[in-house]
Amino acid sequence: MTSQDTSTDINNTPTSATQSATVSDSIDRLDLTLIDIAAITDTARLPQPNRPPIQQATYKASPADFVVNEILPLEFTGEGEHLWLHVEKSGMNTAYLAKLLSEWADIPLRDVGYSGLKDRHALTTQWFSLRIPKKQLPPTEFAPIDVGEHESVTILAQHWHNKKLNRGTHRANHFIITLRDIHLAKSNEDDTAAPEQLQSAKQRVEQYLQCISDSGVPNYFGPQRFGWQGNNIKEALSLFARPPREHRPQPKKSKRAPREQNTMELSAARSLIFNEILAARVRDESWNKGLAGEVFNLDGSGSIFTSETLDETLRARLDSGDIHPTAAMWGTDNDKVSSSAAEQEKKVIQHSALLKQLATGLEQRDIKAQRRALRLPIEQLKWQWSDDQTLVLNFTLTTGSFATSVLASVVQQLES
Repeated sequence: MTSQDTSTDINNTPTSATQSATVSDSIDRLDLTLIDIAAITDTARLPQPNRPPIQQATYKASPADFVVNEILPLEFTGEGEHLWLHVEKSGMNTAYLAKLLSEWADIPLRDVGYSGLKDRHALTTQWFSLRIPKKQLPPTEFAPIDVGEHESVTILAQHWHNKKLNRGTHRANHFIITLRDIHLAKSNEDDTAAPEQLQSAKQRVEQYLQCISDSGVPNYFGPQRFGWQGNNIKEALSLFARPPREHRPQPKKSKRAPREQNTMELSAARSLIFNEILAARVRDESWNKGLAGEVFNLDGSGSIFTSETLDETLRARLDSGDIHPTAAMWGTDNDKVSSSAAEQEKKVIQHSALLKQLATGLEQRDIKAQRRALRLPIEQLKWQWSDDQTLVLNFTLTTGSFATSVLASVVQQLES
């Protein structure tokens, strides 16, 4: 297996050896003008285990080309003061819709619950919960007036329940994604006539899709985690340049320092570190095979366990997809991993001034380390050609994973 590597130097993009030395010398003197954050957070540069069979394609040509349905298996009690709404939306992000719902119900925004954020530029369905005291519904149906020309909201169903909907409650997301204007990669051995070349190329795509359906893809965080041009990483660096809250002067009445609230910046920092560790594991072809001292994740659960050595039993479980290697969501107490797996993680961070600064910032804020699977299984992957340049993908991913990571493994150059 050969990894496709289009990586950018994550340390910097200097024009001379002197500049390179300047960046590598000290975290404290990290010069952001020498680092192309946009390039570093461009997930298209991340290596893939095999060369994607589609050279170029367009997605999200319209919201209907990117359909996301939240899977939330739940039996409603029919009682309680929480009104759960099943909503279909287009052209609108989740947080804004939550605000509109709070205004309609005349309740605090904190009393509106949702499980996950859904893409604005997509056709999505998801659940919201609204705490309605004494079940006193608004006198009018939900019909927001602050909806733009390309925005829509439809209530599909509603149920009373005795609990608020919390973040991360849904099990998975079901995707229906249409790829248009497809240019298929040509094989070096393909010297047949044009119609036969096309059919051969389409067959290679289908064989590849069957392969990733069986073996999964690298579980990279998608570009949305890092913001436009990597702005979330820039904000994280600005955050880490300030002292943690516990080191700042506190009001006399405060018994303890408040928790750090910069969730977006902290999450982006951890995600970038994870992506770089995973990229290194893809390059050395251990991302789906494991290393000595590995922390393994039991498929379909949050359970993890460690192993100092790789025996035949573990290798068989890896091959079957029963367990997956993991990498750190960086923070303190990252002591479960050991041996070669731990050395790999430390090496990735120590060789990058940027990653060292992000890792140090996370540790200073006492963010606890977690583990995330390196491999992303794709459930119930199906596909259909609408025509020679249009392919519809239908699949399900567990919560916390990214459909764009699946697309990146299939398409070399993805346009939106």
